[in-house]
Amino acid sequence: NSVGEINVMLDAARKYKSLVQVGQQQRSGVHWHSAIDFVKSGKLGTIRQVKFWGNFNYGAGNMPVPDSAVPEGVDYDRWLGPAPKRPFNKNRFHGSWRMFRDYGGGLLSDWGVHLIDMGLWAMDVKSAPISVQALGGNFANKDHALEMPDTLTVLWEMDGYNMIWEHNGGVERGPYDQGYGVKFIGSNGTLVADREKWRIFPERFGEELRMEEVPEHPSDHKSHLNHCENFVRAIRYGDSLNAEIEYGHRAALFAHLGNISYWSNDRVIYDEKKRRITNSDKADALVTPAYRAPWKFPAI
Repeated sequence: NSVGEINVMLDAARKYKSLVQVGQQQRSGVHWHSAIDFVKSGKLGTIRQVKFWGNFNYGAGNMPVPDSAVPEGVDYDRWLGPAPKRPFNKNRFHGSWRMFRDYGGGLLSDWGVHLIDMGLWAMDVKSAPISVQALGGNFANKDHALEMPDTLTVLWEMDGYNMIWEHNGGVERGPYDQGYGVKFIGSNGTLVADREKWRIFPERFGEELRMEEVPEHPSDHKSHLNHCENFVRAIRYGDSLNAEIEYGHRAALFAHLGNISYWSNDRVIYDEKKRRITNSDKADALVTPAYRAPWKFPAI
């Protein structure tokens, strides 16, 4: 989707007073809750950077294949929806559609939203970033079929700290020997988390630790189940949603602005009230997609 489309989704949920649980299931993970609580406790000291990374083989795309007939049983026109009409190609279909601009935003909008969401949650972010700058390209897989960058770094300028995303498609090793993760860099120590665990790396001043050592906190791997149960309980008993649409909207906004910065090759500044990028017409033109007829951009 796009910035324009997530804004419409948010408006629709508010207008119709709907219960909308976004599929950011980490918000229902017990070990994620404890990690976020630890960051908010202040024990890490001053947080100056929040870093996210996601290294996955599928981010390198696939080898090109020729266009082919639409598989039996597939309503391809409906599958395309408002996206441009193109011949069927299996590289643009299920699984690898994420690597093409008509349908997805690459690793940043696929994996990025889950990890970015943890940073926004821990840092109590309730507004758009001050600015966004992205740099990258298809550096290592030029012969593959993909339109999204296999290598990307995004910097979100925040109030008093930075948020940074990086990915390397076709590489599955990363910092701390984790293919993906989030880390909160504080003056006393760094918290590193993924879906398996979270752990603390205390800073030292000479021989002294600046904070206490903390045991590793493993995941119980029940976040998906907990997320579904939370949604059902919200319907039945009025429980609060763990990932209401505002949270999904915020994480998606950060990811989309990163991609817009990359596509436009501009630093972007987004005005949340005006719902537009104010410093670059080229970037602002990418906020809302063009729909092919007879599809029409929804009005709420």
